[in-house]
Amino acid sequence: MPTKTTAKTTTKKPVKAATKGGMSAAEKLAIKERAAELKAQALGLKGEAEVEAKWKLMKPENRAIAKALHTLIKDVDKSIESKTWYSMPAYYKDGKLICFFQSADKWGTRYSTLGFDANAKLDDGSMWATSFALTKLTPANSKEIAALVKKAIGKK
Repeated sequence: MPTKTTAKTTTKKPVKAATKGGMSAAEKLAIKERAAELKAQALGLKGEAEVEAKWKLMKPENRAIAKALHTLIKDVDKSIESKTWYSMPAYYKDGKLICFFQSADKWGTRYSTLGFDANAKLDDGSMWATSFALTKLTPANSKEIAALVKKAIGKK
């Protein structure tokens, strides 16, 4: 007599989002940090000091990139101001955000990022890059970054 076999079925529960509302813990933290930045600015704390404080929280290899990038950007135009933006070192020209440095430490990525805001005048036809992965600064990419920052602020 043949034996009857039955297939065992299991139902899987759907995977839920990491947090309610669709934001990750890192994104929520970034929003809280931005609120703290605005509060500090209202109290008159200087942006440069905030940037330097953020460097201290970075791993040594990312701190080295951030500091070198800071010097490079400030050397392009002495009127560029630095302060934090969503807890990242950021650079402003005439009060408008131009670019920012996102340390690999911030989001747990394998590279840091130099990003350019919509205020940056990098337009090149119908498509152009607005962020660049950085694992170290070399003389060649430092020269390219300086040229990008000049273009971003409309300096020839």
